[in-house]
This record gives sequence, structure tokens and C-alpha cells, in this order.
Amino acid sequence: MQLNTILQYKGQIELLSGLHIGSGDAEMKIGGIDSTVIKHPYTNAPYIPGSSIKGKMRSMLEWSVGSFNAKGSPVSWTEYQNEADPDKKQQIKYILQLFGVSGDANNDEIGREIGATRLSFWDCQMDQNWIKERDDNNQLMTESKSENSINRITGTADNPRFIERVPAGARFDFSLNVKLINDDQPDQLKPLIFSGLKLLEMDALGGSGSRGYGKIRFIHLTENGQPVQEQLDNTQVFAR
Repeated sequence: MQLNTILQYKGQIELLSGLHIGSGDAEMKIGGIDSTVIKHPYTNAPYIPGSSIKGKMRSMLEWSVGSFNAKGSPVSWTEYQNEADPDKKQQIKYILQLFGVSGDANNDEIGREIGATRLSFWDCQMDQNWIKERDDNNQLMTESKSENSINRITGTADNPRFIERVPAGARFDFSLNVKLINDDQPDQLKPLIFSGLKLLEMDALGGSGSRGYGKIRFIHLTENGQPVQEQLDNTQVFAR
């Protein structure tokens, strides 16, 4: 197995609506925020974990090629082997090459046919210029959004809670590496990567996407320093 090159994608993620990626609070605070966002332990600035982007991008790609299984788990080596449709099987193979094979099998055949995971996702730290803008205007880096459920009989609001979000307009630095190994062809893998990024823009990142949270867009995207934003903007995920 030989590493031939690494494609580096860099840019920014801009929030079009409030984003909530939870910190896994261990306790509830009476009168305070019920669910906080994940923050850097030293700077206390919110960030987007690379694992959040990877997991959502993979699930959306699997869904788009029709390999989203009923269990909700990542497509497996066994599902790839059993796929009868050759075109769909090829797309599943690309997904496994990019994101890795789930741990249902570990043998030489996987190594020969799929190889090492190609994609590396990095945590997206908050843009320092955006932080400075907030500081200069004495504004916080997060907002508190009140939510409740509506009683269908009385029409009253029940179960009030407060959710911390990173507000719309915030920007995060984005970085993604793609390793090309052996006979990998960029023209085969790159369209799937752009489709995954476009699907993220079309859906949502983080929690409560069905309630309007987590709408994002990628801006200033480059590939090894060269602009590719137009290529992403023009990506068509579904046949028209």
C-alpha cells in the first residue's frame, strides 16, 4: 500500500441558523441552561467536532446511494459484498474507502479491496476574526434559546427548557484531508466528497435539525490552495 498524495481542503463553515452540538452535560442547573454546547476546554470558545461532520456526511452519502440500513448503523463490509446492483456497489465501495469499514470483519480481503481510511476530519475552531467582532461589540459567543412543548388540549406551553446555541452568522475554520492510495483516481473519489459537503448544506449539522437548527454553508473552499468553491456550489447531488 503506497500513499501517493494528500488533497487538503480548507475553508470556513458559516452558520445560517443557530447550531447546537451538545457537550454531554452531566447535571441539570436549576434556572440555567439545560443543554450547553461543546466548548474548547482552554478558550471556552465553541467548536465543531470533526466527528460530528464525519458522521453526518457519511450518513447522508449512504442515504443518497440507497445503502442506509434499518438499524441506522454505517454500511458494512458484508452489505457491500452482498450488494447485487453493480453501480450501487461501486458507490458503496467509494464510501467505505473514504470513511472506513465498520468493525464487523477484519481480514486481508478488506485490506486489499478497500484499504486504509482516506478522509481525515479536523475539529473546526471558531474563526478568530468573528470572536474579535463579538468581543468588540460586547456580545457573547453563544445564545440561549427557550423551547417548550404545546399541550394539544389546553394550547398552553409545557416543559420549558433553555438550549444553548452558537448563533447564526458565526464562522468556523474548516479542514479536511484526503489521502490517495495505490491506484485511487481523484476523479472517482472527489465527486463523492463534494456531494457529501453539498448534502451537509442541504440538511443540517448537530441536533434539532428538524426544528431549524444547524443550517450551514461552506465558504472560501480551496483544494491544495486553489479555489474550488464554484465547483462545490455547482455540485448536483440528485438527478434533475
